[in-house]
Amino acid sequence: MKLTETKLAGVVILEPDVFGDHRGFFMESWSKRKMDELGLHYDFVQDNHSSSTVKGTLRGIHFQRGDKAQAKLVRCTRGAVYDVAVDLRPYSPTYKQWVGVELSAENKKQFLIPRGFGHGFVTLTDDVEFLYKADNYYAPEADGGIRWNDPELAIDWGVDEPVLSDKDDKSPFLCDAVTGF
Repeated sequence: MKLTETKLAGVVILEPDVFGDHRGFFMESWSKRKMDELGLHYDFVQDNHSSSTVKGTLRGIHFQRGDKAQAKLVRCTRGAVYDVAVDLRPYSPTYKQWVGVELSAENKKQFLIPRGFGHGFVTLTDDVEFLYKADNYYAPEADGGIRWNDPELAIDWGVDEPVLSDKDDKSPFLCDAVTGF
């Protein structure tokens, strides 16, 4: 498994070893042993799966607060997305900085996002399936979000008018949000 560090400490891109032939491919999408060998010690407890039918669908920026915060290992198994991690830890030297990566069924890259970061993605194709592991259970009382087009963050999503949920469309800007990190 290849690990690529990003400008945000702890946020990494993982590329699994893929073995393919005329029948298709095989890969280990998760191996605790390999992660431990890379110094990435996570105990994932929940798998999530989302489907987006329309190109330009934007989900996020989401996070969980306090002791309910979640680290996530995300990947795209159908289609392609532009995935973003945002440092929401006020004490961090990279607070308010973000990094993005294209994840696709074709490139099979995975994105590891530690606790204390917001997460979101925009679909680059129709018919996207997106999977992620979380190291903490979802807790509705700890759920939080930041507006996708927050001017302080200035994330370049590559789309001007994304397809949004009502919740994401009404999320607060960072200056008005309670992150709890």
